[in-house]
Amino acid sequence: MTSDWQELTRMTGDKEFSISRVTLKLSGISIEGEFDLPPMARLGYDDQVFVAEFIRNHGSIKQMEAAFGVSYPTIKARLNKIAMLLNLIQIEPAIDREEVLSMLENGEITAKEAIEKLKGSDE
Repeated sequence: MTSDWQELTRMTGDKEFSISRVTLKLSGISIEGEFDLPPMARLGYDDQVFVAEFIRNHGSIKQMEAAFGVSYPTIKARLNKIAMLLNLIQIEPAIDREEVLSMLENGEITAKEAIEKLKGSDE
């Protein structure tokens, strides 16, 4: 079942739009004007689904890999893209040793790259 918000996002696609009327359902009070959308609402539908799944998986990239059938670097790239769209501050994430070992095991990185990543986590 889709929500009204999902339907609105599907209808507008990537086209810019604004909200000009807000009604409080309980009281029926309406306010008119030009309202900015919250940052998450400015994301496209696919990115909203991705963020919702990320939260549902408690930020586990391994679970995201399984849910979307893609590799660690693909998940990281998507998260970085969304962070850029939301204008979030870029903070270098801590290296997860298990993720590095998983990437090595899956052939996504070389042994040398794994060593470099793990050394970087000690700094």
